[in-house]
Amino acid sequence: MAGFFDTHIEYLKGVGPQKAALINKELGIFTFRELIQHYPFRYEDRTRFYQISEINPDLPYVQIKGKIRSIETSGEGRKKRLVARFTDNSGETELVWFKGIQWVIKKLKTGVNYIIVGKATAFNGVINIVHPEIEVLTEQNAAGGYFQPVYHTTEKLKSRYLDSKGISKIQKELVKRALPNLRETLPPSIGEKYSLMPKQKAIINIHFPSNTETLQKAKFRLKFEELFYIQLRLLKLKLSRSEKFKGQFLNKTELLTTFYQEHLPFELTNAQKNVIKEIYYDLRSGKQMNRLLQGDVGSGKTMVAFICMLLAVDSKAQAALMAPTEILADQHYEGLKEYANQLGIKIGKLTGSTRTKERKILHTQLESGELDILVGTHALLEDKVQFKNLGLCIIDEQHRFGVAQRAKLWSKNAYVYPHVLVMTATPIPRTLAMTLYGDLDVSVIDELPAGRKPIKTIHRYDANRLQVFGFIREQIQKGRQVYIVYPLIEGSEKLDYKDLMDGYESVQRAFSEYQISIVHGKMKAQDKDFEMQRFVKGETQIMVATTVIEVGVNVPNASVMVIENTERFGLAQLHQLRGRVGRGAEQSYCILMSGYKLSKEGKTRIETMVRTNNGFEIADTDLQLRGPGDLNGTLQSGVPELSIADLSQDGKILQIARESAREILEKDPNLEEP
Repeated sequence: MAGFFDTHIEYLKGVGPQKAALINKELGIFTFRELIQHYPFRYEDRTRFYQISEINPDLPYVQIKGKIRSIETSGEGRKKRLVARFTDNSGETELVWFKGIQWVIKKLKTGVNYIIVGKATAFNGVINIVHPEIEVLTEQNAAGGYFQPVYHTTEKLKSRYLDSKGISKIQKELVKRALPNLRETLPPSIGEKYSLMPKQKAIINIHFPSNTETLQKAKFRLKFEELFYIQLRLLKLKLSRSEKFKGQFLNKTELLTTFYQEHLPFELTNAQKNVIKEIYYDLRSGKQMNRLLQGDVGSGKTMVAFICMLLAVDSKAQAALMAPTEILADQHYEGLKEYANQLGIKIGKLTGSTRTKERKILHTQLESGELDILVGTHALLEDKVQFKNLGLCIIDEQHRFGVAQRAKLWSKNAYVYPHVLVMTATPIPRTLAMTLYGDLDVSVIDELPAGRKPIKTIHRYDANRLQVFGFIREQIQKGRQVYIVYPLIEGSEKLDYKDLMDGYESVQRAFSEYQISIVHGKMKAQDKDFEMQRFVKGETQIMVATTVIEVGVNVPNASVMVIENTERFGLAQLHQLRGRVGRGAEQSYCILMSGYKLSKEGKTRIETMVRTNNGFEIADTDLQLRGPGDLNGTLQSGVPELSIADLSQDGKILQIARESAREILEKDPNLEEP
C-alpha cells in the first residue's frame, strides 16, 4: 500500500513532469498521498439553478442558465472592461470581465445557452457577476445536482490551466486510482461507536460530495482520524515515559508544615490547594513528573512553585527555577529569598550578568549540595552548572524555551531524571494544550487570590484623550503609577518609534510636573534596566513603553495601564499587558485607546477585553480569530501540521478522539493487538 501513495504525482494521468514541477514548487505537493490530502477549502452548491430575478449580493454563489443578448467592451488600457448582458425568462444581469478580455471574448457567442456560476454584486443599482465561470449548457450539466469542490491554487498554476477546476480534474483521476489501495485505518469498534463513514467513502465524499449530509460525515470521519492519531502518539509517549522514567520520591512535608503554620503570608486559594495536591501526588509516585501549570497573571503560580521546592528540599534534593529574562529571574529570586531565609534554606541566583567570582562560589555550593535552590536564566543550562542532586526543575513561561532546553535540564542529574514543572501565564485554549502539551499532565489555577479586585477595562476613542489624561492625573495624585504602552510591530519600526516618541512628548507636555520613564527595544539592556528600576522604586510616576514590559516587572503600586492603538495588538498580548496592573489591593484600570476606524476583528478583540478578565475565555476567542497557525508563533513551535482538522473549531472532535485513544491504550498499552 505504501508504494502506491508514495508515487510521484508526475505519473498521474493529466499531470506529467512539467506540471508536476510547478505543483511541487507552488503547493509543496510531491506524492499521491499529499495530493489526495489537498482537500477543498469550500464547495459551491451546484444542486440548484437560480432565476435571475432571485439573485442578490447576499447569496454566496449562484448558478444560472440563460443566453447572452449582447457583448460590448468599454474604456481604454487598464480601465478596459468587457460586459455581456445575460438573460433568462425572469430578467437580465450583467457579466463583467476586467482581465483576460481577449481570451474570454473568443469564447462568448450570443444566442447560445450557457451555465453561469459566480458571486452576485450590486454596482450603481445593477446586479452583476464579475469574472464568472461559464460553460455551454449540455444534457449532462443541465440537471445540476452536485457540489463543486474549490481548491487552493496560485496565479502561476492558473496560467497552466491548474485553476480549481483543473485540480479537481486530476483529483478525480487520482481518487479513481486510489480506491483499491485505500484500506480502513480505524478499528471497527471505534467506527461503530461514532457511526464513522468508511475511509474509502470518506475520501470520495470529501472531494466530490453528492449532498451536504455526506460532506459533513466525510469531514467528521477524516478530522476524527487525524486528531485520533496525534493523540494516540502523545498519550503513548506520556505512558511510556511514566513507565520508563523513575522519579525521586519527594514525600517529606515537615518544612511545608512549618511554612504553612508560621510564614505563609496569605490564605491559599482552593485552586492553588488543588494544584499542590496534584503535584504532591506526582512527586511521591516514584515516576518522573511532567506537568504543565497554567494560571493567569497574578494567580499565584510562584507561590505554588515555592511550596513544591520545599517538598524537594525537605527530601534532600535540590530545586532549580529557570525564567526567560533577567528581570523575571531577579523578581523570582527577590520574592523567594525572603521565605527561604525564614526557613533557613540556601538560595542562589545565576544569570548572564553574575560575576565570575560569584559563579565559582555558586558552582562549588551546588556540587556540594550546600545550595538548595537555584534561580536563573538560560545560564542554568551551561555545562559547568552541575548539581549534587537535582530533584525538581521549574520552567517559567514555557513558550520561550524549546524542547531541547527542557531535555538539557533533565540531564543535570546523572542517576534519576528530575521532576519537571512547566509554568505559563499565557492561557492556552484547551484544544491547543491537548495538542501542544498532550504528553504533559495539565493543572490550572483559575481563581485570583482573595482581596484582589478584578481590573476594570474600558474602551476610549482618541477624541476622549483629555478626559483620559484627567483620570491619569487623579490616580497619580492618589499616589498610584501608570503605564502607557505603544505597539511595536516588526517591519514598521521607524513608524512605531515615531509613534512612541510623539506619544512620549505629548505625555511630557501634559504631565510636566511628574517624572516619566521611557523604555523601548532600541535602548541598551542596562539603560532599560535602569529605567525599569526607577519605576519599580517609585521614582517615576509614568512609564511610557513599547511591549517590552509584557513579561516581567511586578509593580504593585501601578494601577493604570493605557494601551495606545489597541487595534494593532493581538488579544493574548492585550491580556498579558493588562496583567501588569492589578497586583496590589487597590482598584486597577486598563484603558484601551483606539481610532474610530476599527475592523470587525478589532471590535471583537476590544469587546472581549472589556467583557471578561478570564484568560481562558480570551484565549478561546483569540484562537477563533487567529487560528492555531498564528498562535503557534506566540506559544512555541509544535502545533502539528493539520490537513483537515481545525483546532479552533473542532474541540469536541478532539475530545472524543483523545478519549478513544486513551481507552485503546488502557486495554493495549503496547498496541500489540490486531
